[in-house]
Amino acid sequence: MSLTVKSHSADAYALEAQGLTKRYGDLVAVDDLSLQIKKGEIFGFLGPNGAGKSTSINMMIGLLRPTAGAVLINGQDRAHAPKRSIGICPQELVLWDELTCAENLTVMGDMYDLPRELTNERVRSLLADLALSEKAKTRVSQLSGGMKRRLNVALAVIHNPDIIVLDEPSAGLDPQSRLLLWDFIRSLKSKEGKTIILTTHAMEEADTLSDRIAIIDHGKLLQFDTPGNLKKTIGSGDIIEMQVADREKNEAVMADLKSVNGILEINDAGGKINIRALNAVSLLPEIIERVDATRTRVSDISIRENTLEDVFIYLTGRGLRE
Repeated sequence: MSLTVKSHSADAYALEAQGLTKRYGDLVAVDDLSLQIKKGEIFGFLGPNGAGKSTSINMMIGLLRPTAGAVLINGQDRAHAPKRSIGICPQELVLWDELTCAENLTVMGDMYDLPRELTNERVRSLLADLALSEKAKTRVSQLSGGMKRRLNVALAVIHNPDIIVLDEPSAGLDPQSRLLLWDFIRSLKSKEGKTIILTTHAMEEADTLSDRIAIIDHGKLLQFDTPGNLKKTIGSGDIIEMQVADREKNEAVMADLKSVNGILEINDAGGKINIRALNAVSLLPEIIERVDATRTRVSDISIRENTLEDVFIYLTGRGLRE
């Protein structure tokens, strides 16, 4: 049976997933996933380990055949889209250790049949953008981990693809290298109009870089919106983070605080009590008084705004995934 794919938005969307499903026997790894990624946006794709994130990405870029559903690239069925329209930077380093940085990029350019003059120009530009110019003639085996990570990103874009998939691009980077990479990713969007699909476990990275974010778990799309809107999905108000001297009293403290007018939500986050509340500052005296009444005391307390990590944990839970 043939599948008819429809898109009335070839000018707007770089990639569309239409009812993507992947089954392995009785296991449904991805369950009817549909989403649209706009041209020229940084799209964050988040999910715990085993959520179906990698399977979804692999189907979108053509590395895995879906059980059902379709993928459109720039309005075309993925099977008919030019292979060079996508660049992939995997989490694992894919480099030739005995070649220099420039040679690695040149080999990749040759694989895409780029004219040598264009390849040379791209090599110089990318090495400069990623602070690797001084290492152009250095063998990869002699580079630091951060330099290898940046070179890995450069290999993914040497052929000037329209869509770039970055899988945990800043994993293991020091703060300076991470900021450099973030600036490079932003420039791919702002200066070159690239569409970037970013998978990361770093909530700060997703929040800082992404125009829109999809959160997936158990193969299903849970939320899909801008970072700002996502941070409003689990309620208004600020977060009071509190620790009490005797953690064994946490349950009693939380049970008592639930009756405080203005508290919207309360939970135990690894021994720390998190309270979502309206007009949080005005509630502090009553909260402290009630804690004292349970025969313990507040040892630490602070107020912060809602974060993307709060949303992620709320939607996907606190249990570890292996």
